[in-house]
Amino acid sequence: MAEHKLGVEQREQWGTRAGFLMAAIGSAIGLGNIWRFPYIAYDNGGGAFLLPYLIALFTAGIPLLILEYTIGHRYRGAAPRAFLPLARPAQAIGWWQVAMCFVIATYYAVIIAWAVRYTGFAVGQQWGDDPETFLMSDFLQASDSPGMISSYVGGVAWPLIGVWVVTLVIVAFGIRRGVEKANKIFIPLLIVLFLILVVRALFLPGAATGLDALFSPDWAAITDGQVWIAAYGQIFFSLSVGFGIMITYASYLRRRADLTGSALVAGFANSSFELLAGIGVFATVGFMAVQSGIGVNDVVTDGIGLAFVAFPQIISTLPGGATLFGLLFFGCLVVAGVSSLISIVQVIVSSVQDRTGMRRGPAVAVVGGGTALASILLFPTKEGLYILDAADHFINQYGIALAGLVTVITVSWVLRKLGTLRDHANASSAVPLGRWWVITLSVITPIILGWMTWDSLRTELASNYEDYPTSFLLIAGWGVVIAVIVFAVVMTLIPWRRTAPDDEHFHLNTVETAETGRR
Repeated sequence: MAEHKLGVEQREQWGTRAGFLMAAIGSAIGLGNIWRFPYIAYDNGGGAFLLPYLIALFTAGIPLLILEYTIGHRYRGAAPRAFLPLARPAQAIGWWQVAMCFVIATYYAVIIAWAVRYTGFAVGQQWGDDPETFLMSDFLQASDSPGMISSYVGGVAWPLIGVWVVTLVIVAFGIRRGVEKANKIFIPLLIVLFLILVVRALFLPGAATGLDALFSPDWAAITDGQVWIAAYGQIFFSLSVGFGIMITYASYLRRRADLTGSALVAGFANSSFELLAGIGVFATVGFMAVQSGIGVNDVVTDGIGLAFVAFPQIISTLPGGATLFGLLFFGCLVVAGVSSLISIVQVIVSSVQDRTGMRRGPAVAVVGGGTALASILLFPTKEGLYILDAADHFINQYGIALAGLVTVITVSWVLRKLGTLRDHANASSAVPLGRWWVITLSVITPIILGWMTWDSLRTELASNYEDYPTSFLLIAGWGVVIAVIVFAVVMTLIPWRRTAPDDEHFHLNTVETAETGRR
């Protein structure tokens, strides 16, 4: 009877460890690695930033990765079901993460759709001499100020539909035949494309100027607390922890899985790609600065401004191979974005499957289709850019970071489960966990995440984000954060179909079920 409790049936499994690692790396390497890390590093001490960055990786990033891998692997479920046997109220953390994934998926897909269109625009540099006006007026047709949805933009809507079709088809094929196979193609392709782009960038006139600006260390910066907040924030957000993604992916691992080794590989792969992205971006930015006769500081930016304004302008001034360079850059954005979007949608689908017992096909159609519909209705509009900006800012600052803080406090302080989870990870991992892992998660990580949350909240209350109207922020910003939390609480109050077993009983039964399925 054990296999029928909580909808526990023979769970899908990754075909190979390499397949799991490719998917985990694909989730971690996303748009933020390419357009956020280079600017964050440059703006926070250049080469000196690498010191707090590496410390953050070892004291928060990798320990959190191991924690999420272990929770998912031990309790063999997406985030809500994985937290449930720890303590019934703890499942609220899982539903919180599911709701955040829903919000993120809706707007993340539209940025990928922009990259799809810009891959085509790169042929002949169709953005013209003024990429910013082209982006805002010609392409997005953005309204002058945020507000209610007025009209739709067809040039954004149709590639967005395409992005969702590709993503949902891959997820519908399952873990082994869909997610794993897709990432085995996407990640090598992304690395090859980006390596070609970086090599081309390094041979541009002025590349050395850009690299010097990035890597010249400002050692005084590391005495600034904000630099350390930036380092921990970058590690936390770039590794896909706090979303429930790694818990979900680890739930499909075989019983004998090297959890700590996998976390080390995924963590270092993500950081290596970020460093590679920094080299490629700043070599290109240095070229632009020299060509224009201005400082690197006047060229570099992050986020949408870097990808869809600065880079098109740079591409248009390249002495040769501008079209190829544009195709490579925006192609990398598409591949990195889709691999991450797949993981985000998988969290939602897997959680609904666990909760309802639905088969994958219907779950993808209903839940994935509903997420896609919300995305298509909200974001390919003249007001979509403002909604995206507000939702992204608030869900990152007061959703993911806060959920991560609540997770480590609940697991380490309230439930005192770190010892049990450490023993589980050590039972099958090549690199054993010692007291350092417990100390980082019970002391260092809560302090840093609490500090980050408080600092962001203090700044937020001082003035409206981007000077947006308060009424708009109450709906698209704070309203989204509150709705996510309310959803988590409501889902927690609804009982599962059967009584949940206790911690150890649940674990042993699910492992036995998985073993029986393999035999």
